[in-house]
Amino acid sequence: MKEQKIYIIGAGLSGLVAAIELEKAGFSPIILESTDKVGGRMKTDQVEGFLLDHGFQVLLTAYPEVNRYLNLAALNLKTFDPGAVIFDEKDSYIISDPLRNPLKVVGMAFSRVGTFLDKVKMYSLTQELKKKPVEDIFNEPSIPTLQYLKNYGFSDQIINNFFKPFFRGIFLEKHLNTSARMFEFVFKMFSLGHAAIPEKGMQEIPNMLRKQLGTTQIYFNSGVEKVEGQTITLKNGEQLEADRILICTQPDQIMPQLQGQFSKPKKVINLYFSLQKSFMARPMLGLVPGEKFLINNLVFLDDVSASYTSSDRSLLSVTVLESELEEKDLIKQVQKELEHISGIKGDYFKFIKSYYISYALPSLDDIKGSIPITECKITDHVYLGGDYLLNGSSNAAMTSGRLVAESVILSYTPTH
Repeated sequence: MKEQKIYIIGAGLSGLVAAIELEKAGFSPIILESTDKVGGRMKTDQVEGFLLDHGFQVLLTAYPEVNRYLNLAALNLKTFDPGAVIFDEKDSYIISDPLRNPLKVVGMAFSRVGTFLDKVKMYSLTQELKKKPVEDIFNEPSIPTLQYLKNYGFSDQIINNFFKPFFRGIFLEKHLNTSARMFEFVFKMFSLGHAAIPEKGMQEIPNMLRKQLGTTQIYFNSGVEKVEGQTITLKNGEQLEADRILICTQPDQIMPQLQGQFSKPKKVINLYFSLQKSFMARPMLGLVPGEKFLINNLVFLDDVSASYTSSDRSLLSVTVLESELEEKDLIKQVQKELEHISGIKGDYFKFIKSYYISYALPSLDDIKGSIPITECKITDHVYLGGDYLLNGSSNAAMTSGRLVAESVILSYTPTH
């Protein structure tokens, strides 16, 4: 067989995993990446001596694909203490390990967030999901997470004080309309493993995938304008002929016939501030329940990994789910809210940078754990990969990269 021209569009997790699998099958793909580095939505910048991830992201160590493709020891993962610091309107309190060990949470702390019955229900849910196979989770009837929590018998108290702020930050939507399949999957992953960040930023994850590539070529700053038939047209007008094209980015942006086929993605705003010293007692996620604050969650990243700052100041990451405010007004409002919850004057929070992420997660009605590899193929020459085919997670991004590569490899396998 003559050497095949296989192009992968996008060097995010899906594109990189697809390249790894294609190499294993003897192919040498070419990746076209529109930016100057690998990672897609998982990137880290160095600014003023700080490591700034594009949006607050964590790696769940129990993710199956993570354990398939990453050497977790080599990433030098730094784990969050399980649980959260809850900042309500009056003060703050810690709830330790509610997703893994709810019965061990000190009664007094739990009573602030939920009832004794909630604690028992949390324990039974943890045990139930630990035993439940992932395939079964994704075959459950799809109902909104909020409905699921109410059906399970959780009180409004724990839903509002814990589940809403915690899972809003994961699902990036306020009302917990996301399918309970996703809730069960993420809950299971939290109960089996840890939330962690690589010592030197989330960018280390795609960097590690890239290091596994041998014969793959990556062309950076090579944005694609459109794909028609077997022809890829780059933004600079150059045209490339391909035997197979794997679109591992938003396909509706480059295939006119797919425009309007996908729901509007979920957005998020991530603001970074520096402060003389962290006001959190432990390396934990801070949750801000209620509707009065723009801030949903916050974390001092150098409490988790000291390498996130090379200065003597602490690095604070703040997540805002939605806001129509101009940037300067948003910064002021967030500083005001930080003053309210910490008691530290707002001006002491020195603004570093904000990330307005227009495509943070795909917006999906039908959450899946996997799909038949034939569903990755849309024409004889064009294939799709990306978390939007399954569910919004780094696990799904890697799964879809593997599936789309398998689909391409199958197209070259003679049938008898």
